[in-house]
Amino acid sequence: MAEQTMKNPQLAAIDIEEMSRGSMIMKGALAAGALYGAMAAGPLVKRAFAQGSDNGDVEILNFALTLEYLEAAFYEQALAEVPNLSGEASDLAKEIQGHEQEHVDALTAAIEDLGGKPVKAPGVDFGKAFADEDAFLELAQTFEDTGVSAYNGAGPLITDKAILGSAGAIVQVEARHAAAIRLLRGESPAPEAFDMELSMDEVLKAVQPFVKQ
Repeated sequence: MAEQTMKNPQLAAIDIEEMSRGSMIMKGALAAGALYGAMAAGPLVKRAFAQGSDNGDVEILNFALTLEYLEAAFYEQALAEVPNLSGEASDLAKEIQGHEQEHVDALTAAIEDLGGKPVKAPGVDFGKAFADEDAFLELAQTFEDTGVSAYNGAGPLITDKAILGSAGAIVQVEARHAAAIRLLRGESPAPEAFDMELSMDEVLKAVQPFVKQ
Protein backbone atom coordinates (compact mmCIF):
# COMPACT_ATOMS: atom_id res chain seq x y z
CA MET A 1 0.00 0.00 0.00
CA ALA A 2 1.33 3.42 -0.87
CA GLU A 3 2.37 5.56 2.08
CA GLN A 4 -0.43 7.91 3.13
CA THR A 5 -0.81 10.52 5.86
CA MET A 6 -3.28 9.67 8.57
CA LYS A 7 -6.00 12.21 9.23
CA ASN A 8 -6.61 10.94 12.77
CA PRO A 9 -3.61 8.91 14.01
CA GLN A 10 -5.13 8.74 17.52
CA LEU A 11 -7.76 6.31 16.27
CA ALA A 12 -5.21 3.84 14.95
CA ALA A 13 -3.45 3.92 18.33
CA ILE A 14 -6.54 2.71 20.23
CA ASP A 15 -5.99 -0.88 21.33
CA ILE A 16 -9.08 -3.07 21.71
CA GLU A 17 -8.61 -6.30 23.65
CA GLU A 18 -10.84 -9.41 23.76
CA MET A 19 -11.40 -9.28 20.00
CA SER A 20 -14.88 -10.57 19.23
CA ARG A 21 -16.19 -10.24 15.67
CA GLY A 22 -17.99 -7.04 16.62
CA SER A 23 -14.95 -5.47 18.27
CA MET A 24 -12.74 -6.53 15.36
CA ILE A 25 -15.07 -4.66 12.99
CA MET A 26 -14.98 -1.68 15.36
CA LYS A 27 -11.16 -1.72 15.33
CA GLY A 28 -11.25 -1.74 11.54
CA ALA A 29 -13.68 1.18 11.54
CA LEU A 30 -11.39 3.17 13.81
CA ALA A 31 -8.43 2.38 11.56
CA ALA A 32 -10.36 3.54 8.52
CA GLY A 33 -11.19 6.75 10.35
CA ALA A 34 -7.53 7.16 11.24
CA LEU A 35 -6.35 6.96 7.65
CA TYR A 36 -9.15 8.56 5.66
CA GLY A 37 -11.36 10.40 8.14
CA ALA A 38 -14.38 9.27 10.15
CA MET A 39 -16.75 9.00 7.17
CA ALA A 40 -14.80 5.93 5.99
CA ALA A 41 -16.28 3.78 8.77
CA GLY A 42 -19.68 3.33 7.08
CA PRO A 43 -18.54 1.37 4.02
CA LEU A 44 -16.38 -0.92 6.18
CA VAL A 45 -19.31 -1.80 8.41
CA LYS A 46 -21.55 -2.59 5.45
CA ARG A 47 -18.92 -4.82 3.82
CA ALA A 48 -18.02 -6.63 7.04
CA PHE A 49 -21.59 -7.59 7.93
CA ALA A 50 -22.46 -8.49 4.34
CA GLN A 51 -19.72 -11.15 4.30
CA GLY A 52 -21.10 -13.12 7.25
CA SER A 53 -23.73 -15.85 7.33
CA ASP A 54 -25.19 -14.95 10.74
CA ASN A 55 -25.75 -11.25 10.21
CA GLY A 56 -28.99 -10.87 12.15
CA ASP A 57 -30.05 -7.83 14.08
CA VAL A 58 -28.42 -9.24 17.23
CA GLU A 59 -24.98 -9.17 15.63
CA ILE A 60 -25.49 -5.61 14.43
CA LEU A 61 -26.69 -4.55 17.88
CA ASN A 62 -23.65 -6.19 19.45
CA PHE A 63 -21.44 -4.20 17.09
CA ALA A 64 -23.22 -1.03 18.20
CA LEU A 65 -22.88 -2.12 21.83
CA THR A 66 -19.12 -2.51 21.38
CA LEU A 67 -18.95 1.03 20.05
CA GLU A 68 -20.97 2.38 22.96
CA TYR A 69 -18.78 0.52 25.46
CA LEU A 70 -15.74 2.23 23.93
CA GLU A 71 -17.30 5.67 24.03
CA ALA A 72 -18.59 5.31 27.59
CA ALA A 73 -15.15 4.15 28.75
CA PHE A 74 -13.46 6.96 26.84
CA TYR A 75 -15.39 9.72 28.60
CA GLU A 76 -15.25 8.02 32.00
CA GLN A 77 -11.46 7.80 31.78
CA ALA A 78 -11.17 11.33 30.43
CA LEU A 79 -13.02 12.75 33.42
CA ALA A 80 -10.63 10.93 35.74
CA GLU A 81 -7.36 11.45 33.87
CA VAL A 82 -7.31 14.67 31.80
CA PRO A 83 -5.41 17.28 33.85
CA ASN A 84 -6.94 20.73 34.35
CA LEU A 85 -10.08 19.95 32.34
CA SER A 86 -12.07 23.17 31.97
CA GLY A 87 -15.56 23.45 33.43
CA GLU A 88 -17.22 23.58 30.03
CA ALA A 89 -15.34 20.55 28.72
CA SER A 90 -15.94 18.64 31.96
CA ASP A 91 -19.67 19.35 31.90
CA LEU A 92 -19.93 18.22 28.29
CA ALA A 93 -17.91 15.05 28.97
CA LYS A 94 -20.16 14.18 31.92
CA GLU A 95 -23.30 14.68 29.83
CA ILE A 96 -21.99 12.62 26.91
CA GLN A 97 -20.72 9.86 29.20
CA GLY A 98 -24.18 9.60 30.71
CA HIS A 99 -25.74 9.33 27.26
CA GLU A 100 -23.27 6.64 26.19
CA GLN A 101 -24.02 4.60 29.32
CA GLU A 102 -27.75 4.88 28.60
CA HIS A 103 -27.04 3.63 25.08
CA VAL A 104 -25.13 0.67 26.55
CA ASP A 105 -28.07 -0.18 28.81
CA ALA A 106 -30.64 0.17 26.02
CA LEU A 107 -28.67 -1.93 23.53
CA THR A 108 -28.02 -4.61 26.14
CA ALA A 109 -31.74 -4.83 26.89
CA ALA A 110 -32.62 -4.95 23.17
CA ILE A 111 -30.19 -7.80 22.54
CA GLU A 112 -31.57 -9.77 25.47
CA ASP A 113 -35.15 -9.12 24.31
CA LEU A 114 -34.22 -10.70 20.96
CA GLY A 115 -32.85 -13.77 22.74
CA GLY A 116 -29.23 -12.83 22.10
CA LYS A 117 -26.20 -12.61 24.35
CA PRO A 118 -24.69 -9.13 24.78
CA VAL A 119 -20.95 -8.95 24.17
CA LYS A 120 -18.70 -8.09 27.07
CA ALA A 121 -17.05 -4.70 27.33
CA PRO A 122 -13.62 -4.90 25.66
CA GLY A 123 -10.41 -3.70 27.23
CA VAL A 124 -9.15 -0.50 25.63
CA ASP A 125 -6.08 1.70 25.52
CA PHE A 126 -6.66 5.26 24.31
CA GLY A 127 -2.98 6.08 23.97
CA LYS A 128 -2.07 9.70 24.71
CA ALA A 129 -5.61 11.05 24.37
CA PHE A 130 -5.72 12.25 27.97
CA ALA A 131 -2.46 14.20 28.00
CA ASP A 132 -4.36 17.49 28.01
CA GLU A 133 -7.73 18.98 27.11
CA ASP A 134 -6.83 19.64 23.48
CA ALA A 135 -5.79 16.03 22.91
CA PHE A 136 -8.95 14.79 24.60
CA LEU A 137 -11.27 17.00 22.54
CA GLU A 138 -9.49 16.14 19.30
CA LEU A 139 -10.00 12.42 19.81
CA ALA A 140 -13.51 12.96 21.15
CA GLN A 141 -14.42 14.68 17.90
CA THR A 142 -13.01 11.95 15.68
CA PHE A 143 -14.55 9.29 17.94
CA GLU A 144 -18.03 10.81 17.66
CA ASP A 145 -17.69 11.34 13.91
CA THR A 146 -16.65 7.69 13.50
CA GLY A 147 -19.59 6.58 15.62
CA VAL A 148 -22.04 8.44 13.39
CA SER A 149 -20.52 6.87 10.27
CA ALA A 150 -20.60 3.41 11.87
CA TYR A 151 -24.31 3.69 12.68
CA ASN A 152 -24.99 4.99 9.18
CA GLY A 153 -23.19 1.99 7.73
CA ALA A 154 -25.00 -0.57 9.89
CA GLY A 155 -28.47 1.01 9.79
CA PRO A 156 -29.55 -0.21 6.34
CA LEU A 157 -28.77 -3.80 7.38
CA ILE A 158 -31.23 -3.82 10.31
CA THR A 159 -34.41 -5.75 9.47
CA ASP A 160 -36.59 -4.94 12.51
CA LYS A 161 -38.19 -1.52 11.99
CA ALA A 162 -38.50 -0.85 15.72
CA ILE A 163 -34.78 -1.50 16.20
CA LEU A 164 -33.99 0.65 13.19
CA GLY A 165 -35.98 3.48 14.74
CA SER A 166 -34.06 3.12 18.00
CA ALA A 167 -30.75 3.12 16.15
CA GLY A 168 -31.85 6.27 14.35
CA ALA A 169 -32.60 7.91 17.69
CA ILE A 170 -29.11 7.03 18.94
CA VAL A 171 -27.25 8.21 15.84
CA GLN A 172 -28.98 11.59 16.02
CA VAL A 173 -27.68 12.07 19.56
CA GLU A 174 -24.19 10.93 18.52
CA ALA A 175 -24.26 13.58 15.78
CA ARG A 176 -25.22 16.21 18.36
CA HIS A 177 -22.28 15.09 20.49
CA ALA A 178 -19.97 15.62 17.53
CA ALA A 179 -21.44 19.06 16.84
CA ALA A 180 -21.11 20.14 20.48
CA ILE A 181 -17.47 19.07 20.59
CA ARG A 182 -16.73 20.88 17.34
CA LEU A 183 -18.25 24.07 18.73
CA LEU A 184 -16.17 23.74 21.90
CA ARG A 185 -13.07 23.47 19.69
CA GLY A 186 -14.09 26.56 17.71
CA GLU A 187 -14.97 24.60 14.57
CA SER A 188 -18.07 24.41 12.39
CA PRO A 189 -20.64 22.00 13.88
CA ALA A 190 -21.59 20.72 10.40
CA PRO A 191 -18.77 21.34 7.90
CA GLU A 192 -20.28 19.15 5.16
CA ALA A 193 -23.80 18.69 3.81
CA PHE A 194 -23.30 14.93 3.37
CA ASP A 195 -21.06 12.20 4.78
CA MET A 196 -18.64 11.23 2.04
CA GLU A 197 -17.73 7.57 1.42
CA LEU A 198 -14.77 5.73 -0.12
CA SER A 199 -15.06 2.56 -2.15
CA MET A 200 -15.16 -0.76 -0.31
CA ASP A 201 -11.80 -1.84 -1.75
CA GLU A 202 -10.11 1.39 -0.67
CA VAL A 203 -11.32 1.05 2.90
CA LEU A 204 -10.47 -2.65 3.22
CA LYS A 205 -6.98 -2.05 1.83
CA ALA A 206 -6.47 0.82 4.25
CA VAL A 207 -7.56 -1.00 7.40
CA GLN A 208 -5.90 -4.37 6.76
CA PRO A 209 -2.63 -3.48 8.53
CA PHE A 210 -4.50 -2.35 11.63
CA VAL A 211 -7.06 -5.14 12.19
CA LYS A 212 -6.02 -7.76 14.71
CA GLN A 213 -6.83 -11.31 13.73
